[in-house]
Amino acid sequence: METLINFAADLKKKEKHGIPQRFMSGKHIALIFEKQSTRTRSAFTVAAAKLGANVEYLNKNDIQLGSKESVEDTAKVLGSMFDGIAYRGDHQTTVESLGEHANIPIWNALTNEWHPTQMLADFLTIKEHLGTYKGKTITFVGDGRNNVSHSLLVTGAILGANINILAPESLQPAMSVQKIAYDIAKGSGSKLLITSDIEKGIANSDAVYTDVWCSMGEEDALDERVKLLSDYQINQKLMDMTGKKDTIFLHCLPAIHDKSTDVGKLAYEKFNVDGLEVTDDVFRSPASKVFDQAENRMHTIKALIAVTCGNVH
Repeated sequence: METLINFAADLKKKEKHGIPQRFMSGKHIALIFEKQSTRTRSAFTVAAAKLGANVEYLNKNDIQLGSKESVEDTAKVLGSMFDGIAYRGDHQTTVESLGEHANIPIWNALTNEWHPTQMLADFLTIKEHLGTYKGKTITFVGDGRNNVSHSLLVTGAILGANINILAPESLQPAMSVQKIAYDIAKGSGSKLLITSDIEKGIANSDAVYTDVWCSMGEEDALDERVKLLSDYQINQKLMDMTGKKDTIFLHCLPAIHDKSTDVGKLAYEKFNVDGLEVTDDVFRSPASKVFDQAENRMHTIKALIAVTCGNVH
């Protein structure tokens, strides 16, 4: 992971200076996306094109994956034609089955359980703004059971960062994920804290990270989540509780920070709040590095697909 993060930083610098990076000329990659996407789809498409690869986008209506054709059969067919496949969908078992049978690189572009490509962008962003991620305290606030929180907990443990998960007890990471992270942390020196105590969880945070309160497919749970998470909104008062002047704010996006979206309007009408997981003033503040994160999705995915599928060396 450190190799990928460092390589992404190098590719980003070279791109800013107009240095070509055609490591995948003549390659063909497929994007199988069963879930909506803005940043991930754009990042894979642009990254592949910049590297010289051709991209074919396949949504769930284009192919028979899992319906009329098994994942194994689909993997073998596409694996004989493409040089790499990115999969974004519900089930971790699907992406693992593709990896088992396709005989080409398979990239997890998001499942219900994990969001690994997001982590590459996050830790590159942290390194850019804090100098390093090792020993830094990154606090995730909100729904601690989702794929971003799970991925952050494990990735932080791998990379030697200190990870706090600040969430109500009913929304804390799965015990199986906690075990993975704590086992890894024994070797890396990472310090992990999972708590519902806001003051304890937010103190000394170098980065504060949040995500939407209702993930894709959970919009019906908005009322319940607002009741559970209203005290965990990222506002300036919470940011000040870190005790540090240079704490940065992170969000994997999209964010409900004002009334400019349908969900934001609904939240205002139902709960009289202008923003859900983060207030607009924090989202637009100098501490906010969310658009650097978004750009870094492309640079880190470029590094990932170049190393695993391209002619880098």
